[in-house]
Amino acid sequence: MSEIATTFPREWVEFADPTDSKVIFKCDLTWLTSYWNCIFGNGCQGIDKEMPDNGCCSDGAYYYSKEDEARVTKAAKKLTKDMWQNYHIAHQGKKFTITELGLDKDRKTKKVNNTCIFFNQKDFDKQYFGCALHHLAVKENKHFIETKPDICWQLPMRRSWEKREIGDSTYQVTVIGEYTREAWGEGGADMDWYCSSNSEAHNGAQPVYISNKQELIAMMNQKAYDQLAKLCDDRMNALKNRKTKNLPLFVIHPATKAAKK
Repeated sequence: MSEIATTFPREWVEFADPTDSKVIFKCDLTWLTSYWNCIFGNGCQGIDKEMPDNGCCSDGAYYYSKEDEARVTKAAKKLTKDMWQNYHIAHQGKKFTITELGLDKDRKTKKVNNTCIFFNQKDFDKQYFGCALHHLAVKENKHFIETKPDICWQLPMRRSWEKREIGDSTYQVTVIGEYTREAWGEGGADMDWYCSSNSEAHNGAQPVYISNKQELIAMMNQKAYDQLAKLCDDRMNALKNRKTKNLPLFVIHPATKAAKK
């Protein structure tokens, strides 16, 4: 199936943050009620056709903050030789090193053999193929939001911020939506394949707002997520009970629609 264009109309919902009167959440219902799911190792073609098995890990991960880097470093120090292919590289010399400077001197995970330092190749150990930090979370019975860089556990969801003037007040608008190919800027066009806009990755058992519940709670807060989930539930029920299949009030993600054909 060819990749769909992401310029289609979307349904958005806005509501006040139950925990902060100066914050508004703006959420993409079309994306959050889609059936996207990660298909790494199960049909993912990778963003670089020369390394299809590497998924979206081929460029390494840029840290959002010092706290993000510190959390990842703490987790990485728990990795053992048997579960991390590049253990010896991180432990070279006297200082533990997993970070390098990327574009504009921003800090990111180091690249080893043209992919992220935490990526285990298939020839290392099939049990630990993929992200070593992901496997660490599984081993410790944690959610991977506690071990992986923020950008890695959020993708392909996107959290961004806007400012809005209402009367004499200024509000922060937290936008929760799809991290589309276009959102990457110039680099997005260079990706050979991208999952969120391909029907191959829209075969999940549950919609995104349920399957990615923990990630959304971390990106918002529990009370805000509960309100979002109620709005999504209402939309899903309305879709299920509608009498006209093509009722224009509902915008279904084209990739999800294509996957169901």
